[in-house]
Amino acid sequence: MPAVNLTARALLLDMDGTLVDSAAAVERVWRGWAVETGIDPELVLAVMPGRQGHATMAELLPDRPVELNLADARRLLAQETADVADIVPIPGAAEFLAAVEPFPHALVTSADVPLATARMTAAGLRIPDIRITAESVSASKPDPEGFLKAAAELGVAPADCVVFEDSAAGIAAARAAGMRVVGVGATAATHGPTAWAATLRDVMLTAGADRALTLRVG
Repeated sequence: MPAVNLTARALLLDMDGTLVDSAAAVERVWRGWAVETGIDPELVLAVMPGRQGHATMAELLPDRPVELNLADARRLLAQETADVADIVPIPGAAEFLAAVEPFPHALVTSADVPLATARMTAAGLRIPDIRITAESVSASKPDPEGFLKAAAELGVAPADCVVFEDSAAGIAAARAAGMRVVGVGATAATHGPTAWAATLRDVMLTAGADRALTLRVG
């Protein structure tokens, strides 16, 4: 995608695949669940990015009892929270978080607080003061609830927010919230973002008038 200039009053940041590279841990845990349930692991890994665990399970097994999905999701969440040995930051993430610190921003993740804390800490990244996690919402991405809650907490209109996301579910959620979205990572460009960056090193931030942000992406 060509370079794009955007303006924003707040930035809403996904975690996994956007700030934190947790792909190895995620794959280990979810491949195990796929084998247990007899589902093609590649299908599971294609569906689950950006979603809460129980929402992934409901998508893959629509006739399965909700109680089983919730129980499995809790078990997998505990495994993911403990599996941080090879968690690393996305290139440029630390510098990006330092650059946005003076401006309104929030973490919006499908992880719960313990998982988000474990992964951001393992990656050596600052955790934003405002964060919308699994405990904060009643619906998983691609529902826009998380992004809308973050905008409301920051006191910024959805149209004035720019989201940073990597997954199809997250990008769809941002679009549904009426927000522009920067896709981050190799596959994000295929999901229809407003702009695309290979890594966060490809995003330049400058302060504009009235504390607005100007972003050069790409």
